[in-house]
Amino acid sequence: MCHRRCSRPVVGLVLTLLLLSSASAYQQPLVNLGFTSFMDGAPPAGPGFYFTEYIMHWTANSLPGIDSPVDRFRSWASLNQLIYQSNTPVLFGGKWGIDVIVPLAMFESAPISNQDGFGDLLVGPYLQWDPIMGKNGPVFMHRVEFQTIWPTGTYDSPGPNLNPGSNFFSFDPYWAGTLFITPQWEASLRVHYLWNDENDDTKIQPGQAVHANFASSYEVIAKKLRLGVNGYFFNQVTDTELEGVNIQDDERVLGIGPGALWSFSQNSHLFLNAYFETGGQDRPEGEKFILRFVHHF
Repeated sequence: MCHRRCSRPVVGLVLTLLLLSSASAYQQPLVNLGFTSFMDGAPPAGPGFYFTEYIMHWTANSLPGIDSPVDRFRSWASLNQLIYQSNTPVLFGGKWGIDVIVPLAMFESAPISNQDGFGDLLVGPYLQWDPIMGKNGPVFMHRVEFQTIWPTGTYDSPGPNLNPGSNFFSFDPYWAGTLFITPQWEASLRVHYLWNDENDDTKIQPGQAVHANFASSYEVIAKKLRLGVNGYFFNQVTDTELEGVNIQDDERVLGIGPGALWSFSQNSHLFLNAYFETGGQDRPEGEKFILRFVHHF
């Protein structure tokens, strides 16, 4: 059917899709990959205000999908998070709360153009359930958050640029839970489902994705030190689209490594997590180190 008449337009469209996909490189927004780990099912000190500071250092050996050679990619990120946990149940016993995160990112990846600056604003109303208690303490605790990502971050024109901002809205709700296998041994899981809107500049709508953080730790020093293993994965489950046409761009990666949690008191906690990535597809893979300090006022 119309082979000769349609061949040139079809070839032209395919080439356009390939070029735009390669130039833009990484379509997915910056999301929580490894920023949270141990004891993730509840705030550590009950209702009130919390401030969390995250410092991340991420390195990768290459940037797949970008034509210019990059021997080494480095990224620093600082996330400032404010949480309010109420003591008021509103639905099925869940107590309401609000979570706000302001990221700041810096890139080193010459000769690729970089845009350092603020990332997209994350805002998430949530419901936190009280811990289910056993004879020797908590057994299970969990939360649901309706996280949104707003395109407020620094963003440059389309092309082979690395931008802190995504230039599109995303909805990234999650469920997080912690199970105490014994009073000293816990396992935590946080599962997100990511939906992205279209980028108005590029007309590209990144595919939907599932991403999760998982961790398990053991209390080595009572109420002071936990040691364990932590990991994450990101798996794009629908194709990215350019003006309604599918692009073969399915990002995925797995990271895993050791971690530690030091508690100065019930109100102040320091996390250190390392991740070594593998299985990267359509995105970089490397090593990631995250330092997180949590304080309850």
